[in-house]
Amino acid sequence: MAPYIHATADVADSAQIGEGTKIWHQGQIRPGAKIGENCILGKGVFVDEGVQIGNNVKIQNYVSVYHGVTIEDGVFVGPHACFTNDMRPRAINPDGSPKAADDWEVSLTLVKSGAAIGANSTIRCGITLGNWAMVGSGSVVTRDIPDYGLVFGNPARLRGFVCPCGEKLEKVETKAGMVVAQCPRCAQKIEIDEKIWMEAK
Repeated sequence: MAPYIHATADVADSAQIGEGTKIWHQGQIRPGAKIGENCILGKGVFVDEGVQIGNNVKIQNYVSVYHGVTIEDGVFVGPHACFTNDMRPRAINPDGSPKAADDWEVSLTLVKSGAAIGANSTIRCGITLGNWAMVGSGSVVTRDIPDYGLVFGNPARLRGFVCPCGEKLEKVETKAGMVVAQCPRCAQKIEIDEKIWMEAK
C-alpha cells in the first residue's frame, strides 16, 4: 500500500517513505530522511535531514526528530517530545559570527526497538535508549537507558524495569548474577543483569 501524505505536509523529494506509512497535517520531512513501513507521524512532526526511522513506529503530534537520531522498529514517541543533537549549542562563534554548518559536531542518539517515550520528554543527544525501555511523561533523559528500563523525572532516573506489554516487572529469583523478573500481567520472564537491576531506585 502506497504511503499517505497529507496535502499540507512538506516531504522532500529525496526522503524515502515506506509502504503504508501515514504523514499527517503540516508534517515536515527533510532531504535524505528514511522512514520505514506502516509508520504514523502525527500533526506537525518534524523529521530532520538524514534521520532513520524503522517500521511500525508511531510519532505523535509536534515531535521534533533532529539530524543524528536513529529510531528502530516499533518505537512510540509521545506528543511534543524533543530530541537534541548538539552537546554545546550556540547561535554564534566566540568572535560573534553566526554558526555555520561546519561549526558544530553532531552527537548521535539511538532509540532501540520497542522503546516508548512519554509526552513532553526531552532526550539529550549522544545516548542510547534500550530495547523496550520506557520513558515517563515530562522526563529529561540525560544518560543511557538499559533494555526494559523504566525511567522518569528531571533528570530521569532508573526506577525499575518493564515488560514489552508495559507492566512493571517483579523480581522472582537471582541466579548466576542475573535477576529473573516476571510480568504480573502476561507472566513473561525476563533476565536482567543483577548489577543493572540494583541501580533502580
